[in-house]
Amino acid sequence: MATVGFIGLGIMGRPMLKNLLKAGHTVIAYGRNPNKLDACVADGAERGASNRDVGSRASIIITMLPDGPEVEEVVLGENGILDGCKPGSLIIDMSSINPLVSQKIAAACAVKKVDFLDAPVSGGEPKAIEGTLAIMVGGSEETFHKVEPLLQSMGSSVTLTGPVGAGNTTKLANQIMVACNIAAMGEALALATRCGLDPNVVVNAVKSGLAGSAVLNAKAPMLIARNFKPGFTIRLHQKDLRNALATAGTNRMFLPLTAIVQQMLLSLMGDGKGELDHSAIATFVEELSHIEIKAPSTEP
Repeated sequence: MATVGFIGLGIMGRPMLKNLLKAGHTVIAYGRNPNKLDACVADGAERGASNRDVGSRASIIITMLPDGPEVEEVVLGENGILDGCKPGSLIIDMSSINPLVSQKIAAACAVKKVDFLDAPVSGGEPKAIEGTLAIMVGGSEETFHKVEPLLQSMGSSVTLTGPVGAGNTTKLANQIMVACNIAAMGEALALATRCGLDPNVVVNAVKSGLAGSAVLNAKAPMLIARNFKPGFTIRLHQKDLRNALATAGTNRMFLPLTAIVQQMLLSLMGDGKGELDHSAIATFVEELSHIEIKAPSTEP
């Protein structure tokens, strides 16, 4: 069992930390929010005093943060993780960030003889709780195999996708597919509802065919029930599509569908919906068509 530092105790981080504890690892937790840190200590984690303190006490340090600037600050900033790390330590960034930022951090780690993996996840809060996340890893094969069992305590699918940065590139591809899928699902169910059909019946009719997907299974019931409690927020998905478009620009790529959905997400954020679950992407189409996707009323 390893001594693992864990920084980033939010909607995804805390359940991931709890699964490391369940697997028998010693976990040293740290985050800026004292209430979240107290909760993780109550779960069984040891209390870290700072990013640097966690880096000095653990041989493996995991970060789970909102975006690249936060990861840079926590790892490379003053009193950061890297200030405390000993040579031979390993930092695993499980945040979803721009691949170029992952490579920048990895280069700084290499100077201090600290290994680095980028290992973003997919599955949202439900799969973080279950320990069944899909984990997409970038880094050396040797380092990956050393920590693969540890990652498997948080995910049911752990895949080495290439060198550092490949994990986040794979995650961006994942986020494009998920966002466009939710937007298409919204259009389809809005049309069905406008034509007088029960969207539940439509979903059940198509889910075993080619249109079936994990997105449809997870997000259609939330949309129809008007349950937008976030497993993954619109704000964070917008950030991922922004990073996807930036990466596309760097590589002279045109991603027209991604750009359209990105604009939809920005509009929803402007309407105050940034903290809703990303299933609420479908509400963009609802508002334009003046229709609400829901089961028909059974009242007489």
